[in-house]
Amino acid sequence: MWFFDALASGFTRPTDPGRLQLFRIIFGTVLTTRFALALGQGGWDRFVPGSLSLRLAEHRLGPRRSRLLAAAYRPALLIRTAAALALALGAAPRLALLVTLAGAAMELLYLKSPNAVRYTLLTGACLGLAGDLGHGLHIEHTPSAANTWALCLLVLITTDIYWNSAWQKIRSDQFRSGLYLAQWVHTYTQVRQHLPHRRGQYAVPAVVRHRLGNLTDRDVRLWRLIAAAVITAELALPIALLIPQTMPYAVAAGVAMHAAFSCLKPRQLITFSGLTTGTYVAFSA
Repeated sequence: MWFFDALASGFTRPTDPGRLQLFRIIFGTVLTTRFALALGQGGWDRFVPGSLSLRLAEHRLGPRRSRLLAAAYRPALLIRTAAALALALGAAPRLALLVTLAGAAMELLYLKSPNAVRYTLLTGACLGLAGDLGHGLHIEHTPSAANTWALCLLVLITTDIYWNSAWQKIRSDQFRSGLYLAQWVHTYTQVRQHLPHRRGQYAVPAVVRHRLGNLTDRDVRLWRLIAAAVITAELALPIALLIPQTMPYAVAAGVAMHAAFSCLKPRQLITFSGLTTGTYVAFSA
């Protein structure tokens, strides 16, 4: 496999630089979508005077820093969205990448659970270490070692994400038993009409709610099988993605799994699912 050949060669093995250039386009597109969505559902008015977000920022950062954040917030939303779009289009990609990452890092100041931001910064750093980000929407396929190190990092990051996630699920008795997923879908089925912004936040299919949302013993048993399948997939995907013969099936399985994840929390998981499936292009260097 190319990955181990690259490690053995000290990252001097030629790879297809277009793989990372394609990921740059995917990265910019996902971040453009994320940033554009952040303008809606109250995001534009997050730090208006008297808002809870501003009060929390004052408590966390102090009055002076919170005022600076509030003043810079709206311009930063617009600038980072434009930068992410420029990154996707390949216009001054390194400068666009720096501005995009700075705009994403801003969310660390106010989001309660910024895991998606950390993942964004991590994968974005791989792009920053690449030797050839390309320009425009043109993809270069002439073998080169310019992006070998960055491609290896993307493979390692995705592998760590999957295996760490599987390990956490294995350690969770509630998840392995199927009870966590059964309770989540059952609760959602009961209260979904009262949830805010439900069209963009929740997308569990009706067939799943009707057939697996009643919290019966049968439902829990089926969710237990689904939980076992998810753990197995997360353990097997990184290896299957590296093997040319199994890669097409692994890609299909990974995309299907992330599509299912995104039904639970579409807006929250758009970054994680988009970037993770985007890194699949790095596995076939």
